[in-house]
Amino acid sequence: MATTIKPLLTDLVSTVSSVPPNYVRPESDRPKLNEVTFDHSIPLLDLQGLHGPNHSSVIKEIGEACQNYGFFQVKNHGISPEVIDKMLHVSKEFFHLPESERLKNYSDDPMKTTRLSTSFNGKHAQHMAINCYPPCPEPELTYGLPAHADPNVITILLQADVPGLQVLKDGKWTAVSPVPYTFIVNIGDQIQVVSNDRYKSVLHRAVVNCKEERISIPTFYCPSPDAVMRPAPQLIDDDHPPLYRSYSYSEYYQKFWKRGLNAETCLDMFKI
Repeated sequence: MATTIKPLLTDLVSTVSSVPPNYVRPESDRPKLNEVTFDHSIPLLDLQGLHGPNHSSVIKEIGEACQNYGFFQVKNHGISPEVIDKMLHVSKEFFHLPESERLKNYSDDPMKTTRLSTSFNGKHAQHMAINCYPPCPEPELTYGLPAHADPNVITILLQADVPGLQVLKDGKWTAVSPVPYTFIVNIGDQIQVVSNDRYKSVLHRAVVNCKEERISIPTFYCPSPDAVMRPAPQLIDDDHPPLYRSYSYSEYYQKFWKRGLNAETCLDMFKI
């Protein structure tokens, strides 16, 4: 029996004038774009002094950003504008290839690896995703990616010049405006556990717009599957008891994917 391939969303854009029903979110779970704030954004940190006399002050700024925001942007990181431009160009090229070419290594299973990917991963893993969010005729009805926290250690994101990333801060969604040639860094769930909740893995989401295609490229740094995750002993005392039980990263990762994207965070499953 022939396998039925679902059409990719990027291929539907030119043929639809409304959001397909299976992408429409329930009314109570829509982005409410009119309530998003643009007044505040995440900190922008300059890494220029990281290896000089200002090392301590830069480290302090990073620590404060991790405690107060869970997100920050960095500039003067050492990656040239030419490399960043080429990465974005190649990414856009990929999404404009014929569907048959893009589907060669496609899988619905996020746990499945291809032979190529297994050649790169050692004990620790680094995963890169290239996301393309096409223009949406009714952006108020759906998401590019609904609210979630990242299950890994740390995520580094290259956001192109089209906005779409939003971070939950003090109960309000805040838009993160793109700053050319910067990277966005966010704390993952494993850092929140190891820091015993001193550093925060915060909810974030991607929204779409009706005018422009948006490209974002996150890189996820992950522990070894058999790594034992728990609050660091140095951060435990009578006033700060451990908030999480010990577990393997493999256990966490499997539960994260099995719970689906309808649940915002997986951390509650591991709290004491």
